[in-house]
Amino acid sequence: MLALTRAVPTSLARCELTHLARVAIDVERARAQHELYEAALRGLGVDILRLAPADDLPDSVFVEDAAVVVDELAVLTRPGAESRRGEIPSVAQALAPHRALAFLAAPGTLDGGDVLRIGRRLFVGLTARSNASGLAQLTAFLSPFGYEVEGAAVDGCLHLKSAVTAIDEQTIVLNPEWVDGSRFGAQRTIAVDPAEPMAANVLAIGGTVLVNASAPRTAERIAAAGFAVVLVDQSELAKAESGLTCCSLLLA
Repeated sequence: MLALTRAVPTSLARCELTHLARVAIDVERARAQHELYEAALRGLGVDILRLAPADDLPDSVFVEDAAVVVDELAVLTRPGAESRRGEIPSVAQALAPHRALAFLAAPGTLDGGDVLRIGRRLFVGLTARSNASGLAQLTAFLSPFGYEVEGAAVDGCLHLKSAVTAIDEQTIVLNPEWVDGSRFGAQRTIAVDPAEPMAANVLAIGGTVLVNASAPRTAERIAAAGFAVVLVDQSELAKAESGLTCCSLLLA
């Protein structure tokens, strides 16, 4: 497995925010945490390909939002925040040796953080960052390969994957306050601890699940369900409204 990542930019404090108040971000600490995140991926057998730094793009460390990658194709997105659209060319260049490329066009908007894949089904959060045109274009790109794509209502958070992520094809981690979990067809749902509302964004690599260190109670629930858990401190990056999936693009 290969993961595309990018260094934390010096401009991170100017990141886009939707649901969180702006607070001071320690960029050097964020960089140290991001390096530990990359180290955790390497420890699970993932190869890291770091993109060139983009200090003029405050959200550029959150590479997940720039593309939706399946086995047959990489769809380059058109982020809902105009300030993020400059991230796309470098991500496209990095993906080109690995996948055929397709590109969303106006008036569509789509953030990768709004796209949850469970097997051959993809769910797209209809949020402030991803619209119906983006959903329709993604459907047109992926349906010829046998993927089903459908929209999902989200309330109270930035992206769909702020509210729900999949550990495997049968198991989701969910904040039920933000999205209706019944629509995903999961056989098993692990609800976040109510005191840890941001904890649903976890990153599964094989049978191991990366969980934010700020969510120990939710981590205990995931471990009790039989999964190996690795805690990763992302406290500074979380101030930029990010989660564990945000900082990498995974290619099987």
